[in-house]
Amino acid sequence: MLTGIKSLVRKTVSLLGTKTQPQYPIVVPRDKHTLSRKNISPNALKVLYRLQEAGYESYLVGGCIRDHLIGIEPKDFDVVTNATPEEVHDIFANSRLIGRRFKLVHVTYGREIIEVSTFRANQADSAPTAPKSLKDKDTARSAHGIILRDNVYGTIDEDAIRRDFTFNALYYNVKDFAIHDYCGGLKDIEQRQIRIIGDPRARYQEDPVRMLRAIRFAAKLNFEIEEQTKAPIKEMAHLLDHIPPARLFEEVLKLLSSGNGVRTFTLLREFGLFKYLFPDADALLDREWKQGQFSAERFILRGLENTDERIQSGKSTAPYFLYAFMLWPSVLLRQSEFEQQGMPTTPALHHAATMVLDNQIASTSIPRRFSTPMREIWDLQLRLPKRHGKRPFILLSHPRFRAAFDFLLIREESGEALDGLGSWWESFQHAPENQQRQLIDKVTASKEPGDAKKRRRPRHRRKSNTVRRQQED
Repeated sequence: MLTGIKSLVRKTVSLLGTKTQPQYPIVVPRDKHTLSRKNISPNALKVLYRLQEAGYESYLVGGCIRDHLIGIEPKDFDVVTNATPEEVHDIFANSRLIGRRFKLVHVTYGREIIEVSTFRANQADSAPTAPKSLKDKDTARSAHGIILRDNVYGTIDEDAIRRDFTFNALYYNVKDFAIHDYCGGLKDIEQRQIRIIGDPRARYQEDPVRMLRAIRFAAKLNFEIEEQTKAPIKEMAHLLDHIPPARLFEEVLKLLSSGNGVRTFTLLREFGLFKYLFPDADALLDREWKQGQFSAERFILRGLENTDERIQSGKSTAPYFLYAFMLWPSVLLRQSEFEQQGMPTTPALHHAATMVLDNQIASTSIPRRFSTPMREIWDLQLRLPKRHGKRPFILLSHPRFRAAFDFLLIREESGEALDGLGSWWESFQHAPENQQRQLIDKVTASKEPGDAKKRRRPRHRRKSNTVRRQQED
């Protein structure tokens, strides 16, 4: 839970006084807010000062300012300027141009990337005061009204009103260390609400991903989505079908890998957005699908709880693991269907995995570097119960063993009865070799299903043609 938010923001917005209709932009001087250079990445400061030395305007913008005022340590520092991407790239040798839909410059300092964007406008012609070099008429929309390219440059005033939410239209100027609030973001932070800038329907039409961003901020900041901002979301959720699957893959990682996965999942379901990210899983959740003691909803929630716990304790989580547990209920359903048709268990699992992944990539693409380890985790769920002979030692050395073991624990913790399989593997991993042998012997002695050695059928020698002819005579 966020702490100190009201005291931080009230100190910052004390300049507003009792005005009911403040004039924007509100400029909050250094002595009226809490953000200072010691809270800012030294590399971001280098970019800001270098741009100004080259004769351009430069500001910190958006999330880093918002997070500081709320009481969250900023991690990403974004810079905005009136220099074009090409001009920024010329200034910084350690930079690269990225993006077609939205041209940006990434300035790299070791592992830290400072993202630099150019002031945007809805139409170049609406910025008569902008330098002529900034009027790049590079814009396009799809048949559904979604912006495909957004490289129309303008002024800081225009840049502010085309940002998504009010608390992201906050700018910090290193010339005078003032915060510039263009759309009432400071007040919305104080009221703990998410408000979109402009008409919600028009803004979601331009970029449906803004609906996902509203959910992400609501979960991350524990804010409420303002009434008019949330009103059209359910009705317009279908527009996510027109977003490239590769972009939605990245959004899923932001949504569910931020340490607030459980709340995010609940909100996605509440607003009807989840089914456009995970259609198969959503269908199972709607019918409350269970298989024996396995519950799809319990399993997904436990997987998200596990991911949240890891992230909140400073540990990392792999995208393939997230997708592995989100899609596992769908894999189980398909596997059971193939088995009912007479297919053996292992081929049934492999066919099910292929079908589920093929269906999923129509919604959110999954790079091969992630889909391959997902398949390995699923395949190991069939191999982990087989613990006789040398198999446990072979499995223990498998590069995906640890992820598969964690996956197994989630299955058990969500209520699936696996006869103490997780505890056995926990003991086996940390036991000395002589005790490992004892654990294997104990399993072998119990003759658990699937582990006993198969009896060999007696080999029948094929009769020669000479013998066959003699018998026929």
